[in-house]
Order: sequence, then C-alpha cells, then structure tokens
Amino acid sequence: MECMAGLIVTLLVLAALAAVVVVTRQRSQQRAAELKEAELAPVRKLAEEDITALGVELQHFDTEVAGHELDAGANADYQRALDAYDSAKRAGDRIEQPEDVKHITTILEDGRYAMACVRSRVAGEPLPVRRPPCFFDPRHGLSVRDVEFAPPGGTPRDVPACALDAERVEAGAEPDSRMVMQGAQRVPYWQGGRAYQPYAAGYFGGFAPMDWMFMGLMFGAFSGFGGGFGGYDAGMSDAGGGDGGGDMGGDGGGLFEGFDGGGMFDGF
Repeated sequence: MECMAGLIVTLLVLAALAAVVVVTRQRSQQRAAELKEAELAPVRKLAEEDITALGVELQHFDTEVAGHELDAGANADYQRALDAYDSAKRAGDRIEQPEDVKHITTILEDGRYAMACVRSRVAGEPLPVRRPPCFFDPRHGLSVRDVEFAPPGGTPRDVPACALDAERVEAGAEPDSRMVMQGAQRVPYWQGGRAYQPYAAGYFGGFAPMDWMFMGLMFGAFSGFGGGFGGYDAGMSDAGGGDGGGDMGGDGGGLFEGFDGGGMFDGF
C-alpha cells in the first residue's frame, strides 16, 4: 500500500510539473506573439499610410493628366502605377511580419517612378533618371539631388532628398521627416528600431551601388549590398512599356544582415 501511495504521489507530482511546463510554454508563446504584434503594428500602420498616400496621389494624378492624349508608353506607365497601387493594397492585407513590408515599399517606389515617367512623356521630356526616393520621407517621391545631412550628434552624410527637403537642409532648417512612435516619443523612421529596416529596404535597397554609401554605414553591414540586384541599373531612365525592370532582380540579399538590434541607423 505504501508503495502504491508513493507511486500515486509521484505521478501527481509529475502531472503537476507537466501542467506547469505546458502553462509556462503557452504563456511564453502568448508573450512572444504579443511582442511580435507590438513590433509589427506600427510598421503595418506605416505601410498602410504609404499605400493610402499613393492612392490619393493617383486620384490627383488622374485629374492632372485628364485632357492629355497619352501615347502607348504613357498608357503603359500609367497602368503600371495603377497596378502598383492594387498590388500594394493586396500585399498590405497579408502583412504578418515586418519583413513583408519590404515587398510593399518596393512596389510603391516603382509606382511613383511610373507616375514620374507619365509626367515626362506628357510634357515631351526625356524620362527621368531613376533616383532613390526622398530619404527624409519616401512619400515625397523621387529625390532630385543629394544633400549633406547629419542628425543630432551624427556624422554628415550625403542623402537623397526631394527639392523641398533639399532646400530646407541647405538653409539649415529641419527636413520634413517621416515620424514614427518609439515608446512615448516621435522620432524619424530611421531611428525607430530594427522593425523599420524592411520598410527602408524596399524603398532604397534596389539602388545599390549608387553613390550613397551612407546606407551601409547606417545599417552597419554591407553583406549583399553590392549584389543581389541583378539587371537593375541605378541610372536607368526608361520605364519601358512592359515591366520596366521594376522587379529589380533579387530581394536585396543580406543588405541588412548584421543589424545589432539598436537604433536603425547606429553609426549614422
């Protein structure tokens, strides 16, 4: 009887321990899921805002080109911009991790370039050189030139800027930077943390090896920076009537590998 009682006690203890392990694991998994969602939520919101911004731009753009006869190239580029918006919306509905945002911002960058091509075609001008978006806020569209910029306490670097932000920086004023929440503070997106890496990668990753090495310095790694973009010409000016090279070859390789988990642009 004593042996049986001891066995029962042992089994009860083991069952209790197993229950504790299961509960602990479930709580750990739940906590991990909550942390993942907390990290993803602001990045998802950022992507959704960028998608909406392109949709609004397209509405205004439709009015802008109304009354102009579009040739085959302009029509193709216009359709490409519309397709980019639709693709970005569909991708936005399927965001499950920050990395998914890179695909969306790549699409948005291509859509804005397509719109710039339509404008040039309508005006009878050469197609625009494909430059990176404005570093301070990619929603500003294609950059027009590089300007020297240094965040507080940082080292000056040449960064691509739209006309208005270039004027602001050159005049000693603050650029109109894209702000995000980091805790209780609003900071520029490049200081928002590692979750924003894919957001920037989609907009800027396809422009290596352009002459702005600051990307590697800010992200702390050049693994794959000079490769992984087969067929993409940073000086390309022809969107073409088809895909225009918009897929940029690979997915950017290991551009952001080696990130140390600190501020997004540590060392900038």
